[in-house]
Amino acid sequence: MIPQTKSRVLPIVFAAVLVAAACGGPKDGAPARTQGGATGAVEATAPARSETGATGTGATAGKALKIAVIPKGTTHEFWKSIHAGAVQASREVGVEVLWKGPQKEDDRAQQIQVVEDVISRGVDGIVLAPLDDRALVSVVQDAGREKIPVVIMDSGLQGKDYLSFIATDNYRGGVLAARRMGELLQSKGSVFRIRYQAGSASTTDRENGFLETLAKEFPAVKVLVQDQYAGATTETAYQLAENLLGRFPDVDGIFCPNESSSFGTLRALQEARLAGKVKFVGFDSSPKLVQALRDGQLHGIVLQNPVKMGYLGVLEIVKAIRGEKIPERIDTGVTVATRENMDMPEIKALLSPDLSILEK
Repeated sequence: MIPQTKSRVLPIVFAAVLVAAACGGPKDGAPARTQGGATGAVEATAPARSETGATGTGATAGKALKIAVIPKGTTHEFWKSIHAGAVQASREVGVEVLWKGPQKEDDRAQQIQVVEDVISRGVDGIVLAPLDDRALVSVVQDAGREKIPVVIMDSGLQGKDYLSFIATDNYRGGVLAARRMGELLQSKGSVFRIRYQAGSASTTDRENGFLETLAKEFPAVKVLVQDQYAGATTETAYQLAENLLGRFPDVDGIFCPNESSSFGTLRALQEARLAGKVKFVGFDSSPKLVQALRDGQLHGIVLQNPVKMGYLGVLEIVKAIRGEKIPERIDTGVTVATRENMDMPEIKALLSPDLSILEK
């Protein structure tokens, strides 16, 4: 990574969040959603609120900077939250956000095509959540050759061809999940560690944090399954969990490392009439997972702060374009929601972030 010195991060205010973080805000005009670029990619442009005309690499006087924000996918609640944060930042600093990404979170080729497309458009900066920590390296290098700065968010990328990495401490998220599971199982029993997909650096860190912490702190907990991949959709996760529950109906606990694997596993538990009986710790929030937590069918949700992630992704790359130094690494925080703490204002704001800015 290119060495940088740390600078001030602008104050970020969440309504009811315990840390200084960004949430939604008012804006004239809704983001227009159109199909464009790579086949099946979803694109939305958030017009800048300000007409003051930011200048920087690739920008002309009187014209707002254009920042491409490229998620791993566009359907899950997590990515909608990142989008909300990005739009919030764009309206505060007066830039335009081009939101564009593959529909499925396992379509590496499509995400590469999206990056190539925004490079050809001559955007001023790219904020990227890479689907694969290797597959996206070459196109990020291409952006560098075109003097388009890149900030990586959510999931790591090999190499050093980007300015900053803004993400959860995913390994710590796995540690917290293991400690919650150990508490629920009273330090004994058997579990599944369900994985997401190969090449995803963020979920690999979570999976490793979970497994290594169980081995170190809860050695009496037996891991029955540890290398089965749920895949990128709820349906593939459901099919895996259904199969595993058929093989090991007496399992005591299950850990899933992301939103889609958590929801697919929840469905399988519900259909097997094991929801609430098997201790279940998931990762990332959605309305159905929040309801399952309240109903006692999910016993812990490890929470990131995706709104803050999207907000800082845009904010930091704009600062870099305008000549300011930005941190090499920004940790956006991680915590665990339980049935007991889910109504605390700071946890509730992370469980159910305000996405209304995407409708304005």
